[in-house]
Amino acid sequence: MIEFGLFLLQGIPEMVGLIGLSLALAGVTQRWGRILLAGTLLAILIFLIRLLPIPFGLHSVAGLLLLTVLIIKTTSVPPSRVFVAVFASFAIIILLELAVHEMFFFITKLNPYEVIANYPLWIKLGMPQAILLVVFALLVARFKQPQKGAWKV
Repeated sequence: MIEFGLFLLQGIPEMVGLIGLSLALAGVTQRWGRILLAGTLLAILIFLIRLLPIPFGLHSVAGLLLLTVLIIKTTSVPPSRVFVAVFASFAIIILLELAVHEMFFFITKLNPYEVIANYPLWIKLGMPQAILLVVFALLVARFKQPQKGAWKV
């Protein structure tokens, strides 16, 4: 149960950032109440997918597909543009994770395997990129003009 709580502690902000950034890149007005709700639900779904006996990493593919379908179903943005926006958001989080982890291990000189084994520390290490995703979402939304009437719901 503690693992679930720790996962959500990092997973919800990360999913909120991914959804917010994807919507901003797709030109959809950000409605943070809906984004928070969707981020919470997707984080729980991804946690449950991670519990399945499937190869590690498939939860990320499932998350990409779930987020794409969610945005297609709730907005009037063309599916091709939604896919590009979601894929770009995932690419950004991958780059953020790489940068944050590399800096952390360079500065601390800690063994990556020991950090991964320390689940609370590993989750805390994911918080900077989750926060940066939300910041990027706000910045993109500030400079990219959203299309009117993009929300279906």
